[in-house]
Amino acid sequence: MKYLALLLISSLFMGCEKSDDTPQNTPEAFYFPPNTGSTWETKSMASLGWNQSAVQPLKDYLADKHTKSFMILVNGRIVMEEYFNGHTAATTWPWNSAGKTLVATAMGIAEQEGLLNINNKVSQYLGTGWTSAALEKENLITSKHLLTMTSGLNDDKELVIKSNLTYLADAGTRWSYHNVFQKLMDVVAAASKQDFDLYFNSKLRNKIGMEGFWNVGTIFKIYHSTTRSMARFGLMALKNGKWKEEQILNETYFKESISTSQTINPSYGYLWWLNGKSKYMVPGGQTVYQGALVPNAPADMYAAMGAEDQRIYVIPSKNMVVIRMGYASDPANPNFALSGFDSALWDKINAVIK
Repeated sequence: MKYLALLLISSLFMGCEKSDDTPQNTPEAFYFPPNTGSTWETKSMASLGWNQSAVQPLKDYLADKHTKSFMILVNGRIVMEEYFNGHTAATTWPWNSAGKTLVATAMGIAEQEGLLNINNKVSQYLGTGWTSAALEKENLITSKHLLTMTSGLNDDKELVIKSNLTYLADAGTRWSYHNVFQKLMDVVAAASKQDFDLYFNSKLRNKIGMEGFWNVGTIFKIYHSTTRSMARFGLMALKNGKWKEEQILNETYFKESISTSQTINPSYGYLWWLNGKSKYMVPGGQTVYQGALVPNAPADMYAAMGAEDQRIYVIPSKNMVVIRMGYASDPANPNFALSGFDSALWDKINAVIK
């Protein structure tokens, strides 16, 4: 009897020990915030083992570099959320060219709905004569060329009007960062037979709880939103186009978006910037630089990048999304997308997360 009692006690003890260990060994479930309201779960830096003594230097750097807002999310939960210079969680801010990724997403949704095919020529949706190029050259340009910045159209003028869209090279033979991507909005509008904004709102914005709007800028339409709305899109991107139980954008298209889209600039997908590649090009030139886009950032990072250092960094290996909104880190050089700010910022981030 004594032996049986000891055996039972031992079994119970071992069972309790196993139960205690199980939660510690179970990966944390990914979190999506509710689509409405301000509720958003947080996670402490201490629980992640981060270096909290490096947080203040990061904040000081962000403030010094004219940042308005900054967020780090891990597994969907907010680890760091900071606002500077009067900016608040309710304030909207322009994404600038980081919003190109929203257009790429809308294109993918329209394609999965059977409304268009990105491999079809643009003139199939917009009609011929949407450029000033000869018809045989215009007909070479597909939506995919616009998604990958390889239209071959002249890039020396920012305003996208027919007279500025002149032939420079055959589509697919030259990579050049160009505002002509905005013609994709017209493609979606024509294919869906509704205004692009309405299609975008119903198929993407409203489904993930974003709060934002497209505003016509001096050159092209620019998306404005709160920092948390930008983070929502970042979370969907981290989950390969999925939001909660719904696959908003099919995974195949999304993975194409964040993969090298052509051989000229391997650091570019479908309007997404890609880290960890062997070489890259930057807006405004034809120079090819060797090495990764942001060498000190995780190699698997992909990013939405806009003028004045608007950023969504997505890092799958760390289940992390990083958001930065604000004025240009260097007011004398507002830039188009890439800047030296990325490397300097990642030095500060690495000091916290490593």
